[in-house]
Formats: sequence, structure tokens, C-alpha cells
Amino acid sequence: MSGVGDIALLCKAYAQRQRPANLIGSWLDYRASLLLKKPVTRHYPPALMIEATNICNLRCPLCPSGNGSLTRARGMMSLSTYQSIIDQVAERIGMVILWNQGESFLNPDFYAMIEYAASKGLYTMSSTNASLPLDHARIIKSGLSRLIISMDGIAEDTYNAYRVNGDYRLVLDNMRALTSAKRELGSRVPLLIWQFIIMKHNEHEIAAVRQKAKENGVDKLEFKTVQIYSKDDLKFLPTNHKLSRYQSRGEDFELKTRLLNRCRRLWTQPVINWDGELSICCYDKDLSIPIGNILEHSFSELWHSPQMNRMRKGILNNRSAFEICRNCGEGIVQKIRM
Repeated sequence: MSGVGDIALLCKAYAQRQRPANLIGSWLDYRASLLLKKPVTRHYPPALMIEATNICNLRCPLCPSGNGSLTRARGMMSLSTYQSIIDQVAERIGMVILWNQGESFLNPDFYAMIEYAASKGLYTMSSTNASLPLDHARIIKSGLSRLIISMDGIAEDTYNAYRVNGDYRLVLDNMRALTSAKRELGSRVPLLIWQFIIMKHNEHEIAAVRQKAKENGVDKLEFKTVQIYSKDDLKFLPTNHKLSRYQSRGEDFELKTRLLNRCRRLWTQPVINWDGELSICCYDKDLSIPIGNILEHSFSELWHSPQMNRMRKGILNNRSAFEICRNCGEGIVQKIRM
């Protein structure tokens, strides 16, 4: 599927029900909030991220789920909870992003989750490390709009340097099988994206990965900058500073762009974790700022809650006061055109 086809799918999803008015209204809410320096939230966000699970089969050293630094309880969202969430938002929200911390396809109900969202006419995205058995035909038939396959090496040793416990051959086999199944079934969806996170140990493969992507038949190749958390992680930054979101001096590092007192994510893309807890965004990986639980409150109550609006007001006045915001991708060039 081409980029034009992907845009057509997005337009189709957002053209239904109350979604056009909500999309425009949410953008106006955000602009009004920036102007007035106080939260205006008369509409729902245009997109919602839902965490099917925070359990992962890999042990990637920079991932809180994989490296064991994630402290919140591990588990999987039930299908009934997920369906209840979708039912509450589907009239207004046009996009569902099915990932957060963890490997979504480990949830045995995940295929049904994709299918349920697609049945509501939602633009549905997911991401996978693809280092596990996948039902290729069911994925292609599910109605999934976009699937990101994370693979950061074209050689086995390069791949294994970061994707600890991953199966390089299985990832390649899954990638090829998905492109083959899509072709055989004559399906335009999902858009299959190979995501390559640029790090010091793999930056030499950037030129070669383009050819590898063509050989494997993916629709798109995306290069993403790596996120680090401490001075111990500096070893992962590429030597070419243009390929990094950070500027570093010795053991100190900081984001290249200045933190502005704004964040569209608090108006456009909240997260509901596997246990029903609403998180302000995907950068609050350990739920340091609790808002409330979807099992106890409606989505509308949580979205318009005093807790959520206090956070929005705090961001509009002093975003740098929040630790999770000081290493956030908001306003940062995360994907690099090569």
C-alpha cells in the first residue's frame, strides 16, 4: 500500500460519525489552551493508545519492560475491558494505537482486539518485535491499518546486540511471510513498516538496510532515533550526532530542542494501560502521574477530570518541572529521513 493509500484510510476513518467535528474541535481546544494558558477540553482526543500487555518476550536494554526497571504490575488487558473502552470512544475517536510497554501479540486476545476496532471503522495501528509465532493470514485479514515491525539490524550479531533474547531468523521469516500473505490475499492493508532504531552498533548498516527492506517487500522503511535514560546509556548513541535526538558532553546529555510549555499529547493521545489505568501519555511508562481507572470511571470522566486538567495546566505553565517531560519526544525529530 502506498502512502497515498494510507492517507485515504485515515481520511475514511475520520470521516465517520462524530469524528470530523471532534478532530477539528480537539485541535481548536489545544490552540485555545496555548493562547489562554489554561486547559480547554470540550472534545475527546482524536486518538487513543491502548496497552494490550506490558509483558515482553525480549530483554532490550533500553526498554523499561525488557530491562526490568518497570515497577508497575505486569498483566494483560481482558477482551471485555478492551471492548468496553472501544465502545465508549468509537463515535468520536478515529485512531486506536495498540501498543505501549510490552509485546502486544503475547495477549491471546490481541487478534480479536484488532478485529473489534476495525469493525468500528477505526484506523488501527500496532507494533511488534516479530520475534514470536504470528498468524500471518489473520493479521492481514484483521483490518489492521498499519503494522510496525521493529528490527534494528540486518546481520544476526547486530540484531542481537540490542534485541536480547530475540530470534533474528524468525523476525525475517515473519516479515517475509506477512508481505507474502498480503500479496496472496490481495489486501491493501496493513501498511507494513520496518522500523530501524539507529544506535552506535548499527549505524554502519543504514545504507544496506534500504536494500534489505526492498528484498523483504515491506511498504516502508523508517529510521528512528534512540531514547536513553542515564549516562550508562551513552554508549548506544550513534557517533554521527545528526542521527541522535541528544547533544552530549562527557557524561552529560540533553535533548537538542528547548522544552516549550506545551504538549499536544495531553489533548490528542492519552494511554489506557492493561489494567485500565489512564496515563497522560506513553512517556509516563510507570504511571508516576495517576489519573484514574476506566474500570471505575467512564472515559469522559477521566478525560475531563480535575487530575487531568491539573496536569495540563502544569504543562502550560512549566513543563520542565515534570521529570518525564524532560526526556520526552514531544517536539523532537524522532524519525529521520535518510
